[in-house]
Amino acid sequence: MLDLILTNKEDLVGDVKLKGSLGCSDHEMVEFRILRAARRALSKLTTLDFSRADFGLFRDLLGGIPWDKALEGRGAQDSWLIFKGHLLQAQERCIPTKSKSSKSTKRPPWMNKELLGKVKQKKEAYRGWKQGQVAWEEYRETV
Repeated sequence: MLDLILTNKEDLVGDVKLKGSLGCSDHEMVEFRILRAARRALSKLTTLDFSRADFGLFRDLLGGIPWDKALEGRGAQDSWLIFKGHLLQAQERCIPTKSKSSKSTKRPPWMNKELLGKVKQKKEAYRGWKQGQVAWEEYRETV
């Protein structure tokens, strides 16, 4: 019996049906539809913009904390929470964020125009080699 379906948006999933057992398992398959109206909205993602980060200030902020005193007499979990809090505060101050729409997140942020051009050249060389228009040595040189 299905108890709960969790989504990050209201009315995202509809027509939920149990489709029977999965082989000899006691688990059951679930079939559902993702509703288009809820999916159409572009989600805005924020990512850290490391190219504009001030790592010197970041180092100074974390280096200026007396860690021996801050973590003295604490267990591993408490020490981690204190360190994490300081790290996130320093991150907020030193590393700006930038907004990205979901359309631009289809490729990794490090994949710039130059790399995209080289990947395109590689694909074209492979296509040429498969069609017999480019010699193997020339293809390997391009790759």
